[in-house]
Amino acid sequence: MADSKKILIVEDEPLLGNLLKQRFEKEGIEAILARDGEEALNVLRATRPDLILLDIILPKISGFELLETMSADPSIEKSPVIITSNLGQDSDVKRGQSLGALEYFVKAKISIEELVEHVKSVLANGVR
Repeated sequence: MADSKKILIVEDEPLLGNLLKQRFEKEGIEAILARDGEEALNVLRATRPDLILLDIILPKISGFELLETMSADPSIEKSPVIITSNLGQDSDVKRGQSLGALEYFVKAKISIEELVEHVKSVLANGVR
């Protein structure tokens, strides 16, 4: 059931982070918001989200560093990750995918509605 799903939104832009959190909660998805990579790591160690929506350019620990930490830590490496970033270079996309991200979206090229629908379909398909 969708209402039992939990996602972690890692986004340092307050307006966008809050907007995403509200949109997912409106869809019955529990959303936890982390403002930087360090906070995200703490949340991951404390809870097990069904999916992580990850920005790359973050204070303290970048999204790439967070992915590297996750892949080295068996207790937190299992959560699927969708990257949403303003970094759109092929090298960034390839790096994200090589670090285990399911998908990589450039923020300027996807609407919040498209992103919400996409996350819902990933959650519904039970990707792990």
